[in-house]
Amino acid sequence: MQQQSAEPQSGIHHVTLITRNVQANVDFYAGFLGLRLVKRTGGYEDAEQLHLFYGDASGSPGTLITFLVWEEGASGRVGHGQVFEIALAVPRSSLGEWMTRCLQHGVAMQGPSLEFGETVLRLKDPDGVIVKLVGADMPAPHPWGDTARGPTRLRAVTILSQAPEETAAFIARFGYRPGPVEGGTRRMLSGTDAIDIRDGSGFVEGVPGTGTADHVALRAADVAAIKALETQLSKLNSSPTNVHDRRYFTSLYVREPAGTLLEVATDGPGFTVDETPAELGATLMVPPDDEDRAQDIRVMLPQFAMPGEPRLPHRDLPFVHRFFTPDAPDGSTMVLLHGSGGTEADLMPLAHRIAPRATLLGVRGRAHEEGDARWFRRLGPISFDQADIRSEAEAFAAFLEGAVAAYGLNPARMTFIGLSNGANFAASVMSLQPGHIGKAILLRPMMVLEEPPAADLGDTEVLMIAGARDPFSNFGKPLAQWLTESGAMLDLHTIDAGHELSPEDESIAQDWLIARQGDGDG
Repeated sequence: MQQQSAEPQSGIHHVTLITRNVQANVDFYAGFLGLRLVKRTGGYEDAEQLHLFYGDASGSPGTLITFLVWEEGASGRVGHGQVFEIALAVPRSSLGEWMTRCLQHGVAMQGPSLEFGETVLRLKDPDGVIVKLVGADMPAPHPWGDTARGPTRLRAVTILSQAPEETAAFIARFGYRPGPVEGGTRRMLSGTDAIDIRDGSGFVEGVPGTGTADHVALRAADVAAIKALETQLSKLNSSPTNVHDRRYFTSLYVREPAGTLLEVATDGPGFTVDETPAELGATLMVPPDDEDRAQDIRVMLPQFAMPGEPRLPHRDLPFVHRFFTPDAPDGSTMVLLHGSGGTEADLMPLAHRIAPRATLLGVRGRAHEEGDARWFRRLGPISFDQADIRSEAEAFAAFLEGAVAAYGLNPARMTFIGLSNGANFAASVMSLQPGHIGKAILLRPMMVLEEPPAADLGDTEVLMIAGARDPFSNFGKPLAQWLTESGAMLDLHTIDAGHELSPEDESIAQDWLIARQGDGDG
């Protein structure tokens, strides 16, 4: 029997980038370009991060572009040690039609130009990533969509390297051979595609973030080839390697000498291990290790509509926000205010369990402390910027008015849930902007206003849950007193918990909400 080669199979498996707007991303790659969304899943490094895969009809290696979704995340910086351009092959005869299509859809375009003997149109996706359409008749393994015009496979990626010769030598280990050189770019060729290495000497180092690439993955025949490669690389002075089972393929990560992250991935088992070929990309999948919290993850991950499907329009309002719409919404809305360092999705699982049929509106605070989101600036552990609280409360009131008008929300059926810093802020909004919050669940709150103004809260219902072992619990007493004196209908509970949430919070909140709605449909 002939011994199987340990050398990886030649060619690009996929390229992974980072997007800040999942809906715009889907509209561009599935809508404008016409690729097939073949998989949507929670990330295998972080299940609370959405990961999308686009490709041909079956998601064949060599056709795949994948995206990590950092919704409204910070922009990265393109620099050396990164993939910074991707190129898709399209039929040569379609380039004129693509130029017209770009003009019709308002997609920025440069070209046509000639690169390595091929005609190229340069586009930018919604995050600013350069996407080149290359006139090259390279059939897709499993064609999808408009075969006369649509992209068929990855033609190339471009790496910006401050050590291009070392990068090229490392890439050659994966079945690539030296090709032509144009200016500061040298082309490495496989049997199916190319990796272009541009001299990045003098460029700044790349910074991860939205609008940048995370890595490019190369093909390996099977798991045995991955293991053999791991052994080979361990004998070199290469970066550390990590092998992972990604369910749809097994892969190894390593950095080339100039710092670009490479993945080497097996062709199989492929994307049909958990969906039929006809249903690829239709269901949000959760990594097997996270099945015990699958429902929570599905609630937290950002929703989107495929091209042609009904969608909720997104409005430009003062606060970053995100909706979760259940299968059978009942017209009520839960507005969620996270704790310090949280995100707009943090409270969605709790809120969905409390009110399964409510639409969830998660909002992100605008103040930041060492990169963590908050609702207002903190001067010390229990000292807060009073002017900032007031200005943010005013902005939040404007946000609520805008959300009600833009999304058709019913103010009478809105309940606010705040945790810690978010609860403190909700209480401040009730004080400073009365009339905007009529029903609130405040978890581990405290009074942060030094001189809370008098307010008429006679029509306001508040559930306040304190933790007996919470080191800040005593600071909640002035808030409870102020709510009572202001006429709020306060239901105060102290439970055997610290500052963290407990299952008792959920049961108390659910019972309280049901009692005020008259039924259990949330």
